[in-house]
Amino acid sequence: MSRDSSEQATGLSRMLRKSMTKEERRLWYDFLKKLPMHVNRQKPLGDCIVDFYIAAVKIVIELDGSQHYTEEGRAKDAERDEFLSSTGNMILRYSNYDLNTNFDGVCLDIRRNIEARLGIDDIYGGDRP
Repeated sequence: MSRDSSEQATGLSRMLRKSMTKEERRLWYDFLKKLPMHVNRQKPLGDCIVDFYIAAVKIVIELDGSQHYTEEGRAKDAERDEFLSSTGNMILRYSNYDLNTNFDGVCLDIRRNIEARLGIDDIYGGDRP
């Protein structure tokens, strides 16, 4: 990525952080922000800007609204996922519907994937928030 495109991605990611969807805000404020590791919001990775990124475990978290379920949306997601996976990242995708109807299940799935990547049983060391 050139310096100009990197600066553009940084500017776009700042704008996206300020205009998160209600689902992104809920996941961020009610779960991800409280994790015992750094989580980036709207993080540029290559030519992509991912919803959330946990660098310590190379996990990308994407929340998918209706635009992701069109033919074009699926094709773009497949291309992004291929690139992100090729750099060693695990991509976790959840629909907005899943987040809204099964928030605890989504959070538990994210937590279990983090623990699996770290090879531990409990990211909180037994002390849960």
